[in-house]
Amino acid sequence: MTEPRLLANDLVIGESARWHDGRLWLSNWGAAEILAFDLDGHREVITRVPSTIPFSIDWLPDGRLLVVAGQEQRLLRQEADGSLVDHVDLSGLPGNLNEIVVDGRGTIYVNGGNDFYPDEGVAPGFIAVINSDGAVRQVADELAFPNGMAVTDDNSTLIIAESFAGKLTAFDISDDGSLENRRTFAEVMADGICMDADGAVWTPSWYENGPCCLRVANGGEVLDRIPLEQAGFACALGGPDGRTLAMLSADWHMDEDFTDNLKRLTEGTRTGQLHTTTVAVPSAGFPNHR
Repeated sequence: MTEPRLLANDLVIGESARWHDGRLWLSNWGAAEILAFDLDGHREVITRVPSTIPFSIDWLPDGRLLVVAGQEQRLLRQEADGSLVDHVDLSGLPGNLNEIVVDGRGTIYVNGGNDFYPDEGVAPGFIAVINSDGAVRQVADELAFPNGMAVTDDNSTLIIAESFAGKLTAFDISDDGSLENRRTFAEVMADGICMDADGAVWTPSWYENGPCCLRVANGGEVLDRIPLEQAGFACALGGPDGRTLAMLSADWHMDEDFTDNLKRLTEGTRTGQLHTTTVAVPSAGFPNHR
């Protein structure tokens, strides 16, 4: 593993990290923009979205960008002229939206239902599937703050971070996109995740009294740890050989109210960082194979 390299330190909150067309794409929460970075740190503003937080991104098999506008409960699609249009109607889902992943068959999964600070023991989160014909169905519920998702190469398993439960949860994917056989993949604090070719998951976490990115195996064994200076929000594997790990972090205060954190980061000095490092095992699964 190489020493982490700083590519940006002026984001608000970087989230939903994705490798696509040779660049690292991310949602810059609080700035309402989607950015793309090359490995030299040069950036491009891809588009601005009608939401400040949360929003996340992935792509259809034909290469069109999808954007989740969470508070507005919309799934947007970017057209060739750069405009954003509604892809499907998600207004029937039971809550706001958060993350998205598109599997290798073009099936779309979105999650949401989060109350940033729900009552203890309440798990209002859900996952919904959107099939190629545009049909929308809820396929999982009772999730404790659903966050980042990943799907295995063979489209057989979906893994989701349940941030308030402090675990990664796995489901089997049936032929029609339904989710079955819910089980714990690893008991670890998790956020925006990615998978590697050994079936391990990289996730931002908090381990041994400090923020970090962890590589964890099915069952919970910690295989690797990269310390972070700030709270981590997302990881993504990609680059020329799939071994470049991108890590997004920001000066988030765990003892502060969500609204106060966001106001401080949006109105004050921007502290969001993007680091990259090289790891031994390359990427696998989705959303990183694009």
